[in-house]
Amino acid sequence: MSAGGGSWAEALDEVAALADAVLFEGYLLYPYRASAQKNRLRWQWGVLTPEGFGTENNEPSSSRTECLLEPRPGAELHVRVRFLQVQDRTVLDAAGREVDELTVGDARHLRFEEGIPRQVDFTVAVSDLAVGVTVPIRMPASESTEEIVDGAGAGSGRLVRRCRPLTGRIVLGTTELPGPYGALRLRLDVHNDAEPSAGVPREEALRTSLIGTHSVLAVSAGAFLSLTDPPEWARPAAAECVNTGSWPVLAGPPERVDLLLASPIILSDHPQLAPESTINLFDGTENDEILTLRTMVLTDAEKAEARATDPRAAAVIDAVDALPPEILERLHGAIRSMGPAAPGPTIISGAGFGADSPAEQPPDRVPWWDPAADASVDPETDSVLVGGVPVAKGSAVVLRPGPGGDAQDLFLAGMRATVQAVVHDVDGGVHVAVSVADADSPDADLEADLQLAHGRFRYFRPDELEVAP
Repeated sequence: MSAGGGSWAEALDEVAALADAVLFEGYLLYPYRASAQKNRLRWQWGVLTPEGFGTENNEPSSSRTECLLEPRPGAELHVRVRFLQVQDRTVLDAAGREVDELTVGDARHLRFEEGIPRQVDFTVAVSDLAVGVTVPIRMPASESTEEIVDGAGAGSGRLVRRCRPLTGRIVLGTTELPGPYGALRLRLDVHNDAEPSAGVPREEALRTSLIGTHSVLAVSAGAFLSLTDPPEWARPAAAECVNTGSWPVLAGPPERVDLLLASPIILSDHPQLAPESTINLFDGTENDEILTLRTMVLTDAEKAEARATDPRAAAVIDAVDALPPEILERLHGAIRSMGPAAPGPTIISGAGFGADSPAEQPPDRVPWWDPAADASVDPETDSVLVGGVPVAKGSAVVLRPGPGGDAQDLFLAGMRATVQAVVHDVDGGVHVAVSVADADSPDADLEADLQLAHGRFRYFRPDELEVAP
């Protein structure tokens, strides 16, 4: 590989834990029980349904990933496309009749849809991609049976697991970018080619769908370019990349540029799993500490149902029950962005912080977070130059998010906003707080009022703004 050495399989395995978090995002939501309302409608992310179904239900049958690649001579592209195949678990009683639930001794057995991880690996020369390459997806049907026995070893029922066949294709191609850089636009399409299923229930269509579809790519000689923070010469090409149901980011540690993860969830470049998080709770939009504490206080009956729902849910319950106090304490919070403090006076931020306690604090010292600490700044009246024009509270601006910020800010590019404050951080930086509302929305005034009432604004650097005409 171009960085770090090792085989291409090892390179793709480097992002396996993160890719698994993407694959199983939303697989089961707290409280991890099949009967919970939020687990009745499943498989929210990266679902590629059969073609006819998506037309009526706004769920696509294909995804598209476009990114920028700088290959060197002889470069090979190693591709791993991953998804879940739905496996229907049916419960039969001793007489062979289908039932929703069967209790044998202390064990409950529930009907449920499980997800089986699948992947397609292949390698192709980058030079061959100019004419396009198609790789089939073929996952055969399967059926297995597990006997349910009581404490005496007598048969009391069966679990039958069935998978429908999956068919699809992966299509790759490249086009050269203009200029002397030798860079390429790489396109990767994943299609579900199952029989059209117009008019069928969603539960039926999902049995032949690709779930949580995402891709991991590695280039043997060369580098991928960031789409969120590309080099200046590549910005026009990056802006022209089309991504549908997929968001490509640089993967692996920050020093690597030969790995790429294309995810159905928006991520930043070089995403990492928090080292404090030791349990896959299947819900990255929630706080691990909150989910862990909530799971701890489930009743024994609720935990028993969660264990019976799915083996992965059982693993979550068991891991939470066995969580030692020192690991739980780590979930309470971590600071990763602060550097060494510069020499200077002690800053008082509350009891137990700094050299002085509040009781010992001199009466003329104002805490740094109090607006009165610096009378030279006032968010209500301060202004900042944007394109040579003073901008202050009430000014109308157009948003032009720059590189290195929140990826979701890109969705606001070109939108008008109203400045609500000009604020200064403790490092001397200037930020502009704005409220954003869709001017064409009939609820535009209500949206603006809600943002003002809650003080929930978006923050941009002055160079990310234009004065609105």
